[in-house]
Amino acid sequence: MNPETGRKSHVGMSVQQESALGLQSYEQVLSQSQAVSSGPELEMVKRVSSRLARATGEAGSNFDWKESLIRDQKVNAFCLPGGKIVVYTGILPVAENEAALATVLGHEMAHATSRHGAQRVLQQNLAQTAMSGVAGSLSDMDYDKQRVVLGALGAGAKYGVLMPFGREQESEADHIGLIYMARAGYDPRESIRFWKRMESAGGGSQPPEFLSTHPSHGTRIQQLEAWMPKALEEYNRAPHPADAPSS
Repeated sequence: MNPETGRKSHVGMSVQQESALGLQSYEQVLSQSQAVSSGPELEMVKRVSSRLARATGEAGSNFDWKESLIRDQKVNAFCLPGGKIVVYTGILPVAENEAALATVLGHEMAHATSRHGAQRVLQQNLAQTAMSGVAGSLSDMDYDKQRVVLGALGAGAKYGVLMPFGREQESEADHIGLIYMARAGYDPRESIRFWKRMESAGGGSQPPEFLSTHPSHGTRIQQLEAWMPKALEEYNRAPHPADAPSS
């Protein structure tokens, strides 16, 4: 049962198996990427991730949180099972500030703490394929199978098969992410401003990957507004970080 929303769900593997696959997937992504090793953008990602990780409470208490910033113009970010966070530099100009980045990362971390990847492994009948990755090595797996598993766990389209989360999982990640950012001291009202900017950024013929893998259904803003009073209560109780602008 989800500790924040109370929703019950079925998963296709244990927490330990899911985390092991998440770590393998993270290492696979990093081996194919240009990671940013220092600088203010990386420091901001680490700062926001750290505050949010503490805000996950019991759900993320056993996660080994790690974050990487990848130099890539794709507008995207994701969090793999076990707390392995990947942010593309391309999403930072759309985020504009730390509270908006907390919107992005809170949402992605909520997918991980809610075990949505393990749910998709079960829903897509991938449990046996995923278990072979746990038992051996993801990198030794057949390329197509590897991409399907990476897609189910939430890796971007560059590494996995594009596999959007379901509407129920999306709403749950929106809701929990909003709570996480507020609890971490980031103004939850920035979430609405961020999603409006993201939709504007997706006005062209090809929307940002972050939108294409996170269906922007018409009720998203309405739901955030409905959850806002509770989120503002969390925010008013929380210590507030200086909301430094992104560089």
